[in-house]
Amino acid sequence: MSDKTAAKIRTGIWYEPDASLRRRYAADKRLRMYGVGAIVFALGMLAILVGTIVSTALPALTQTHVTLQVALPAEAIDRSDPRSAGYQKMLADTISRLYPEVDTPRELRELRQLFTNNAQYMLRDMVVADPSLVGQTVDFTFPMSDIGDQLHKGGIDRNLPPDQRRINDDQIGWYDRLVEQDRITTPLNTGMIFNADSRFPELAGLRGALVGSFYALLICFLVSFPVGISAAVYLEEFAPKNRLTDLIEVNINNLAAVPSIVFGLLGLAVFLNFFGMPRSAPIVGGLVLSLMTLPTIIIATRAALKAVPPSIREAAIGVGASKMQTVGHHVLPLAMPGILTGTIIGLAQALGETAPLLLIGMNAFITAAPDSMFNPSTALPTQIYIWADSPERGFTSRTSAAIVVLLGFLVCMNAIAIYMRKRFERKW
Repeated sequence: MSDKTAAKIRTGIWYEPDASLRRRYAADKRLRMYGVGAIVFALGMLAILVGTIVSTALPALTQTHVTLQVALPAEAIDRSDPRSAGYQKMLADTISRLYPEVDTPRELRELRQLFTNNAQYMLRDMVVADPSLVGQTVDFTFPMSDIGDQLHKGGIDRNLPPDQRRINDDQIGWYDRLVEQDRITTPLNTGMIFNADSRFPELAGLRGALVGSFYALLICFLVSFPVGISAAVYLEEFAPKNRLTDLIEVNINNLAAVPSIVFGLLGLAVFLNFFGMPRSAPIVGGLVLSLMTLPTIIIATRAALKAVPPSIREAAIGVGASKMQTVGHHVLPLAMPGILTGTIIGLAQALGETAPLLLIGMNAFITAAPDSMFNPSTALPTQIYIWADSPERGFTSRTSAAIVVLLGFLVCMNAIAIYMRKRFERKW
């Protein structure tokens, strides 16, 4: 036995890798490193995106309010019809008492720019809701305007020269006086969810968009779910395999890849122009989204049906079940978890679509939530589009907050889909 062979026996090494094998090991190691690097890069970019959106949305979580003592003289308000009183003058008198040195029209106009223009209507609604306030001096809390809100939250740098900011030195001084008198508060901005849209950022909310999205998704589900399942069951279980069904399958797969704006054009031409359905209504939006969601549901349903073992069908037929009974009582219930998962994913995709809704007019300015699916409305994606296109600074944070709300719904829907798949998954 040679010394070299004895050394191999002692060390347990019976071969030496050649150069090509070492290169293959190195290439495999580099491939793993590339994969890890790609995942880290993707997670980093996602963290930057989400972090930027959340940090921009944080100012929208609170709203700057001011509290004033407003006198409601009995002689100026008719208790039988409190809506007709001059609430704007009552607020103007209250503000004038706080700032007696402000007397020129220009200064008065600049002073009132610190408070929301809808304060008079809020005061009116408060008196209408409780007529016993007539004749008293009440603490009236209402939002400040966008510039007042931005100044309080640091969105306006008061150290900049006056010609480089949206607010002048006098307005900053008037605001500081309110702070010194402890009249400024920053409660949670519940109006972001419970208010409808408005031209004024301090009053704008998502209620109309949330209700509109709910109606649109409801219509989308009621149309696409039964039609999609029926089409998939027929194609997978009953349809003969010929050129016609092959053509249908190819077209379904192609429709799943068609840009969503094409479905918007289809809805504009068919539902609005041909059938004359109401523009900007959630029922039209739901029908357009259902057309876009149908291919996804059909493909997911067919995949779930294929996953059911043939032995289930053979056993049912062996005990005398008809083809319809086999599909309805055995195959379809076993495939339902996969079908529901595909449906939820399709609805989540429909929730985030903007282009088809823009083409049917669901980007209109609507100041009230729709009472039914036939009333004009917006949706969450189109509301984000409207706010992103607004020039007011206050809509910047509200746009990001609306994106966070939309992402929250999408995450919840996908989480439900994952849970249902794991909860009802069958191992064959």
